[in-house]
Amino acid sequence: MSTGRMHADEVGTDVDLVRRLLAGQFPQWAELPLRPVPSSGTDNALYRLGADMVVRLPRIGWAVTDVEAEQRRLRSLAPHLPLPIPEPLAAGAPGAGYPWSWSVYRWLAGEEARADRLPDPVGTAEALAGFVGTLHGIEVADPPAGGGRGGPLAARDAATRAAIAALDGELDSRAVTAVWEQALAAPVRDAPPVWVHADLAPGNLLLREGRVVAVLDFGALTVGDPAVDLLVAWNLFSGAARERYRAVLGVDDATWARGRGWAVSVALIALPYYRHTNPALVAQSWRTLREVLAG
Repeated sequence: MSTGRMHADEVGTDVDLVRRLLAGQFPQWAELPLRPVPSSGTDNALYRLGADMVVRLPRIGWAVTDVEAEQRRLRSLAPHLPLPIPEPLAAGAPGAGYPWSWSVYRWLAGEEARADRLPDPVGTAEALAGFVGTLHGIEVADPPAGGGRGGPLAARDAATRAAIAALDGELDSRAVTAVWEQALAAPVRDAPPVWVHADLAPGNLLLREGRVVAVLDFGALTVGDPAVDLLVAWNLFSGAARERYRAVLGVDDATWARGRGWAVSVALIALPYYRHTNPALVAQSWRTLREVLAG
């Protein structure tokens, strides 16, 4: 978990800043209890507000989104999905020395997913695949501009190879490169784009009593290749659970290969960047690479 800075040009936040923002824009909440929320997430700082709200502030420029558009899309998608997603309560504007728009959401209770917290991994995989398949099937309307993580893997080639070079001596570079090149060689998707969450990391899945009860952080939501939502097959699942996730989604070989490429690329790029600042994400990334190389 991390509450400290993870980026050289990160904008710092603290309780006093959040209180000033609330006092200036949502005074009805300004005196409620407020505390930082430790998280393995890298893009946003979270603050628990009262008993049933959370304030979310981007840490870094690349995490800044059109908050009002993001909240509009969440409201549109939520009624169609089989698991809860963040419920927007308010959209904040820059102020009090903070440069970007920010959000207030309903608090969703639970703990971050982790492989060792799943008493029924196969059942979890089935439930999550049901959510992802439903998301992919929702009619695309009002999509975000830009590609994000929904585009071709080739756009990540230079960064992925640079990460492999940076980790030389710490992993089997030849084996990892072979997986990456197999993913690049897989046929590209020849079908209309679909809604994709694009960041199905364990930290964005909430558990209660070992069951997935909510999917968080739609900041990367876009339309594109559904292969990106196979990330979780390697960063959380293994063995029979991974196969069940694939079976429920009905994934073909080319999409599966691209999904494996997404898993290896995201894990590789995270490792040198967050090596000293986010131990939970580093551990998760090493696990993902072990799972990818194991098959």
